[in-house]
Amino acid sequence: MSERRATETQPQSFAAELRSKLPALLPGLNARALTLCKRKSEASDLVQDTVLRALCFESSYERDTNLRGWLQQILFSVFITRCRKSTRERRALTALCADPCAWTQPEAPLSVRQSLTRPVSRALEALPSQFSAVVRLVDLEERSYKDAAVELSVPVGTVMSRLFRGRRLLAEALAEPAAVPQAA
Repeated sequence: MSERRATETQPQSFAAELRSKLPALLPGLNARALTLCKRKSEASDLVQDTVLRALCFESSYERDTNLRGWLQQILFSVFITRCRKSTRERRALTALCADPCAWTQPEAPLSVRQSLTRPVSRALEALPSQFSAVVRLVDLEERSYKDAAVELSVPVGTVMSRLFRGRRLLAEALAEPAAVPQAA
C-alpha cells in the first residue's frame, strides 16, 4: 500500500503524460498537418516527427502548461524546417541540371563573376580607404563580417559601421547630381 502512495506522489514522466493525452491531441495535430502539407502521407509523417521531437526535447516542456500549444508549435517548426530543406534541395538540383559537374568546380574568380562599370569603380576608388576596403571585402568578395574583421584587424562592429557608411557614401557618389535651379 505504501508503494502505491509513493508512486502517486512522484511526478508522472513526460512520456507517460504525453501517451495519456495524445489520443485527444492527435486529431488537432493531424488537421493542422494536413492543412500545411496538403497530402495525407506527408501530414502523417509530419505528425510522427512532431511526436518524436516532443519526446526528444521533453526537458524543454514546462509542466502544467499548454501541451497542445507546445505540440502545435513543434509541428509548425518541423514543417518550416522541411520547407527550407526542400527549397535548398531544389536549388541544388536546378544547379546540377544546368551543369552536372557544377559541384566539383571551384567558384569563379571575382573578375569573372563581377566586373564593375567605370563609374562604380571610380566612385569606389574615391572612397576613403577604410570604407572602400570593407565594401570590397563584404560586397564584392562576399566575405562574412567576421572574415573581413580578421583581415582588417578591426572588431566586427567596426566592419558593420564602415560598411553602412561606405555603402551610403558610394550611393551618394553614384547619384546623379541634383538639378540646379536656374535663375531667369
